[in-house]
Amino acid sequence: MNKIYSVITATGSYIPENIISGEHFMGSSFYDNGVKLEKENSEIIHKFSEITEIIERRYVSSNLLNSDIATLAAKKALETGNVDKETLDHIILCHNFGDISEGSNRMDMLPALAAKVKEKLAIENPNCVAYDVIFGCPGWVQGVIQADYLIRSGDAKKVMVIGSETLSRIIDPHDRDSMIFSDGAGAVIFEAKESEEPTGIITHKSHTYASHANLLIMGNSNNPAEQNGNMYLKMNGRKLYEFAVINVPQVVKLAIDKAGLSIDQIKTVFIHQANGKMDHAIMKRLFKLYNLDTIPEKLVPMTISWLGNSSVATIPTLIDLVLNNKVEGYKANKGEYAVFASVGAGMHINAIVYKF
Repeated sequence: MNKIYSVITATGSYIPENIISGEHFMGSSFYDNGVKLEKENSEIIHKFSEITEIIERRYVSSNLLNSDIATLAAKKALETGNVDKETLDHIILCHNFGDISEGSNRMDMLPALAAKVKEKLAIENPNCVAYDVIFGCPGWVQGVIQADYLIRSGDAKKVMVIGSETLSRIIDPHDRDSMIFSDGAGAVIFEAKESEEPTGIITHKSHTYASHANLLIMGNSNNPAEQNGNMYLKMNGRKLYEFAVINVPQVVKLAIDKAGLSIDQIKTVFIHQANGKMDHAIMKRLFKLYNLDTIPEKLVPMTISWLGNSSVATIPTLIDLVLNNKVEGYKANKGEYAVFASVGAGMHINAIVYKF
């Protein structure tokens, strides 16, 4: 008997043109606990790149808002997939900070960014329901999980899930951790497919560790001279690293086990690009859970070195790049299993097992 599955039929992404190298931060004044760091900026930047593997990141142009770049990614997905925009049943837009104008540091989240994108796409069909998901960096994966529920219920046949963020406008210039963050947008269209054999989204698993929510919060500038009411994205990098390395592998394993698969059947892991060193440690711990010491080559495509951490946009952008053969050495072949996994503010962790 055929079942309904959620399958990817189109993807698109927007990668900002402004390339921000380490040189951009050479004139910065970095503080920690209210005290100016005495180390030379060149040393701080070098150490940061060594730990995170981030050499470059992307910032949006001053004339663009988050809803603008989300729209650009959505248009790309509609065009490349030859999808009639009026046939979309839902637009789910995953973000965390709404629209922030250049230099304002004020978040505009009303109306929902998904509604703004629908308007910018000039979709007239009122049955296309547009709403936002606020779920930290794992927002796009959670939006996909919601899309899967909608499709499997029979209520929707076609859902676009967008991850979009302009983190460059909410980061503290006096916080060295701000060098992690980047801007970007990715959009993926999922459609209902009847199939006797499992395909598309097979299983998913989500966890919330609210007792660890203080690891990634909004807070004042690190510079005590700039307590002007502006709030910035703040994280406890060391503790967050420890939390992720311990807990993410367990959630990923739960999703794989739920699918009835073994780790060797997973051919690609699309993991949130937050910190290169952290992602490698997560994968090592995951394989240890299966009593394996060796991680297969070409398992985890990485873009963090040139795209940085664009929060909810990292995984959909990565999927779009891999499916379009733009990440050297990586390809999603029909019939292969993949995992989408993320961790972030909440603290939330989620994972999806997907069959191409």
